[in-house]
Amino acid sequence: MDKLSVIIPSRNEQFLSKTVDDIFNKARGEFEVIVILDEKDQPLEPRDGLIVSKKIGEPGLRSAINQAVDIATGKYIMKTDAHCMFAEGFDEVLKADCDDDWVVIPRRYSLLPETWERNFERPIIDYEYMPFPYRKLTSVRLGGKWWERAEGRKELLIDEEMAFQGSCWFTTKGHFQRIGAYDMITATGDQFVLESEELANKTWLSGGKCMVNKKTWYAHLHKGNRYGRGYFLNSKHMKRQRLFHIDYWMHDRWPKSLHTMEWLLEQFSPVPTWPEDWQNPDYETNFLRDNQI
Repeated sequence: MDKLSVIIPSRNEQFLSKTVDDIFNKARGEFEVIVILDEKDQPLEPRDGLIVSKKIGEPGLRSAINQAVDIATGKYIMKTDAHCMFAEGFDEVLKADCDDDWVVIPRRYSLLPETWERNFERPIIDYEYMPFPYRKLTSVRLGGKWWERAEGRKELLIDEEMAFQGSCWFTTKGHFQRIGAYDMITATGDQFVLESEELANKTWLSGGKCMVNKKTWYAHLHKGNRYGRGYFLNSKHMKRQRLFHIDYWMHDRWPKSLHTMEWLLEQFSPVPTWPEDWQNPDYETNFLRDNQI
């Protein structure tokens, strides 16, 4: 059985219904769509294969995804934002190249929401990396920086991916559960950031792989100021969460790790922004001195 469960966490999303319609129009195998609605979201018209559930507890992205995975009946799960468009037959293409311990990312385009088309004036994203964390404290993830590595690897249609943005990813339900799902909520809070970093690092450090699949694609809307994020982000809380993540991953604190962060960097070396002497303790000491919260 190779059923796919598509998971959509939604909070004040104006393009949710169009995203759901697109999945139903483009998927070709057996699938279900699980939408976790916040209390402010508009209800969806019922249809076969659509499961709509209200968010349990406080708003939060990790807990919403965990809630949906608990409901999911598919061998495979795919999380997507509620403002995305997909290639025809995306589900069958992703299932054809996904080992049991992989997280697979389709090629990413930008979305023009008014016409529901790909924006070919924006760059195609295939590769992203984790920037050196001790340069500047931000409230967002380490991963997700576009990488020029793509220029020399165009012929590789399935290739290793160090980090990813998090708007769409595909894996097996078994892998997601084996690495502990999103179990860092208690320690880090349930802000709407950093979840892709957690999934990518857990996958690589547990012996799995994150892969880009260029045989298919999705198009993602970067909302920005025009379309609104739809939820409030507390910058102080996010920066505190960012500091926790930096300490957690840079000091190899995940108990299920089979590899270290040094091992991961060696797999993709040279990684942009990482100095050769990145293990010099002065980087961390100066960073923490300048970023008291």
